[in-house]
Amino acid sequence: MITLDVAARMTRAALDRAEELGALVSSAVVDQGGHLVHFQRMDRAEIAGPTLAVDKAFTAVAHRIDTAELGPLAAPGGPLWGLQANGAGRYVVFAGGLPCWHDDVVVGGIGVSGGSAEEDAECAAAALAVFTAVSKAYGGR
Repeated sequence: MITLDVAARMTRAALDRAEELGALVSSAVVDQGGHLVHFQRMDRAEIAGPTLAVDKAFTAVAHRIDTAELGPLAAPGGPLWGLQANGAGRYVVFAGGLPCWHDDVVVGGIGVSGGSAEEDAECAAAALAVFTAVSKAYGGR
């Protein structure tokens, strides 16, 4: 389970990394059911960022995969071709969404949007590092 406190620390870590990169992003953490736990948007961040950040986190949980890895799989001819057209339009197949694993179970996800694909991925990784540290402190792998 991702608590509100941990989720807030995760979104803050993502925004801190974005500041270091000079990016303006939105960051969202969802629980194991894909429901929003915590969200932050930087001043002047793009208007699509909030929706995309939440949907990246949702996608990472729903498919238990880094959203960047879904791009090639969802491309024409790929085994998940057309995925992004399903799931009520919530599936995102580019970088910025990561699942949060605890003892081989996905317990939530982080989504970041607003920067380049690389910036979003770096910010999501910073948030995931916070979750991983907390998870290990509670006996997770």
